[in-house]
Amino acid sequence: MEKLLNYFPRYTLNVSGGIVNPTERLPVGATILLSLQHALAMTGSTIIGPLLMGFNPNTALLFSGIGTLIFFVCTGGRVPSYVGSSFAFIGVVNAATGFKYTAGGPGNPHIPIASGGILVCGLIYLAISFIVMLAGHRWLEILMPPVVTGAVVVAIGLNLAGAALGQASASGFDAWMSFATVLAVSLVTMYAPGFLKRLPILIGCVFGYLLHFLLGLGGVGPGIDFTAVKNSRWIGMPPTAVPVFDGTAISLIAPVSIILAAENIGHIKAVSYMTNSNLDKYLGRAFLGDSVATIVAASCGSIGTTTYAENIGVMSITKIFSTQVFVFAAIVGIILGLCPAFGAIIQTIPSGVFGGLSIVLFGLIAVTGARIWVTSNVDFSRPRNLITAGVAVVLGCGMVDGLVVSFGVIKIDGIGCSTASAIILYQLLREDWGDIFRACLGRSRKNTEPASVMRVEDEKEGELPTSACSSPRPDDKQL
Repeated sequence: MEKLLNYFPRYTLNVSGGIVNPTERLPVGATILLSLQHALAMTGSTIIGPLLMGFNPNTALLFSGIGTLIFFVCTGGRVPSYVGSSFAFIGVVNAATGFKYTAGGPGNPHIPIASGGILVCGLIYLAISFIVMLAGHRWLEILMPPVVTGAVVVAIGLNLAGAALGQASASGFDAWMSFATVLAVSLVTMYAPGFLKRLPILIGCVFGYLLHFLLGLGGVGPGIDFTAVKNSRWIGMPPTAVPVFDGTAISLIAPVSIILAAENIGHIKAVSYMTNSNLDKYLGRAFLGDSVATIVAASCGSIGTTTYAENIGVMSITKIFSTQVFVFAAIVGIILGLCPAFGAIIQTIPSGVFGGLSIVLFGLIAVTGARIWVTSNVDFSRPRNLITAGVAVVLGCGMVDGLVVSFGVIKIDGIGCSTASAIILYQLLREDWGDIFRACLGRSRKNTEPASVMRVEDEKEGELPTSACSSPRPDDKQL
């Protein structure tokens, strides 16, 4: 009973104005304000990710909040993180369902098939979490070192680049709106004061949306149709779907589990560095929380989740790491998910604005992969690293527009091929094969020595050795 009571932290009030640790809390008013900041930080990506896959943004918001609460429970409230829509699913889901986003267009008609693949991905991720809790996470770092992880992340960003450019160039007006949106995001990132600097996607989206709306009123460009917003309710359950298990979709989507695990490792290490504490012991439980959140979301027709770097960025500025804040932020996400009118407004985002946001987001994903190489001091003078990264990136960039590798019902898209090639090549192109073979050979010889000694002792005792029962050999006369 005592262990159960101590599973969650007993928060102590911190009013010092300095760093707030995960097991400390702020006054209620400050906690609510900070939770709204975290909700704003996650909103941009949690909305854009589902739209690009044709999923309902309200459903994604609802299950991001539920997923964050699941993550909180699984980690015992010891790891500060918000769980939201993972961009790692965009390429594979669109490849599995053939969906292409158009502003104001219909959603993805094959959500059940995509959800089935995401559910299986979550189950594999769940198995990984159990292995990590039992055996540690070192094996995963060996399987996906920084050169492999970085190459896969770069490939994900560049694999999606064509979709972003397609949205941005739907018309000449959309191209200009895309440019204005990218410029707004860039200026906010560089020059916005204080916390606003952490909300470039959200502010850029609002700016582009208002600019498009005003130009439409002036007759310069097409207007925005608010019919769906007028017909929407303010409170209601978002649409859900029952997963359908399709072999092709599963083979395309399931490998993302490895990417989610690698991504989570990076986020946990970042939080450990900022809090000056070792959170590695909670890594298996963090995987557990993220995987269960993905399974629950997929079971109801939403997309898989991951811990959010956007919220880690907010913590790096505020120096407030209290996990209690994320409980309140999760509640905000759930409330937004239960507001259909909010989702209807999101659906009216123009193609040019959406294209500009996608260019920035996918570009940042690609550069984040390169950043992994830089911060981890990956040595590209070594052929092993050079070939591993080069092949993975080219496969991820080149295998687009439905190009897949097929083995019966099993299909692997560019991201899957990039991941598999990086893992296989890195392990295959080892520079210490000679040492491995010598070690194996030495162990083999060591294992045969006791048998040889036994034979000599038997002969000394006058027993007939087995070789004496065989035919004489040409060199027997020398013995």
